[in-house]
Amino acid sequence: MSKFDDDYINLCKEILSSGEEVENRTGINTIKIPAHEFHFHLDDEFPILQSKQTFYRQAIIEMLWIWQMQSNDVRDLHKRGVHIWDEWMVDDDGIYRIYEPNTDAFDSDKEVVVMNPLSAPISNPFSSLQPMYDENGNVMMAKSKIVGKNIKAAKYYGKEFAYTIGTAYGYITNRYQHTQNLIHSIINSPTDRRLVKSLWQDEFLRTAVLPSCVWGTEWDVTKGRLNLSVLQRSCDVPLGLPFNVTQYATFLKMIAQVTGLEAGDINYYIKDAHIYKNQVSGIQEQINRWDKFKNLKKLNISKLNLLYVKIANLLHELQIYPDKYKTDILELEQEKNMIEFILGEEKPELWLNPEVSDFFQFDNSKELVDVKIKKYRHLGKISFPIAQ
Repeated sequence: MSKFDDDYINLCKEILSSGEEVENRTGINTIKIPAHEFHFHLDDEFPILQSKQTFYRQAIIEMLWIWQMQSNDVRDLHKRGVHIWDEWMVDDDGIYRIYEPNTDAFDSDKEVVVMNPLSAPISNPFSSLQPMYDENGNVMMAKSKIVGKNIKAAKYYGKEFAYTIGTAYGYITNRYQHTQNLIHSIINSPTDRRLVKSLWQDEFLRTAVLPSCVWGTEWDVTKGRLNLSVLQRSCDVPLGLPFNVTQYATFLKMIAQVTGLEAGDINYYIKDAHIYKNQVSGIQEQINRWDKFKNLKKLNISKLNLLYVKIANLLHELQIYPDKYKTDILELEQEKNMIEFILGEEKPELWLNPEVSDFFQFDNSKELVDVKIKKYRHLGKISFPIAQ
């Protein structure tokens, strides 16, 4: 049974039971607790959620986009079939448009003033912004580019930042050559206590569409094992956290491989662990299914086999006589899936191509041929809305 799932579900329960509801910039309230910490022993398990499906291909490609491709261009993700950054992409006219979370009546003529991110001082990049003016001295205005979604606000980043997320994530890793310097330091000075990489750079916060959530990593080599601490300033627990944990576990394994070390432990620290109000029903479904799974796990093998046969026969009968019983077929299928999961339970394993000795040579194509997560079983997909 996944320790990550147990820890994750307990975090979700804590947020829902004792968290505080707060407003935020997205217009959708969150329920939050101030902080939480996970600890992962990669010798014991590779951390990937099984209580819901984690789309690990997209997650790992996003990590490689930041740390290997060192790109802020969303089109690089599109080429690989990944669309998780579409909501934060600067449009072709250099304007980043923010949309209302809910649109009751679409107004294609609605306009908003385009703001100038550089009008804020570096010392206070999130202060009130001033309007942007065009070459004729007129205030720039913007309309929605997405039919059916009302525009709420807009910022001008410049056409040179079209199709990017501005000066965030891969832009920072590229500017400071973070990955190259990290690998060089680990190989040449493994006992260095300054193996720290930060994606939070004050100079570039004003022109970052979304300042880095996972902003810091600290690395340590002890007894031939490479350990990692991850720092996250804001954590969307249903959507972001499962991706981020699997990403950084993979990143650690990759860096360990190319530096000739064993992958050790991860201390994963998150500040502002939150669930958006419109995600609560999905999280409750995930909690319920994991609790049910754990209860089934307590049964002995003979009882599980008997229950499995009973459910399989009932499902077969319902295919022939769908109205015979007042039974939820989806629930029965899920319970059958859970029993199959338990009877054939195996721990997920990360496989990296052992012939790759250069981090920048790991395949980052859509196929991701040098990276696989084997024996990964899960309890099904749960969809959660995105807050822009």
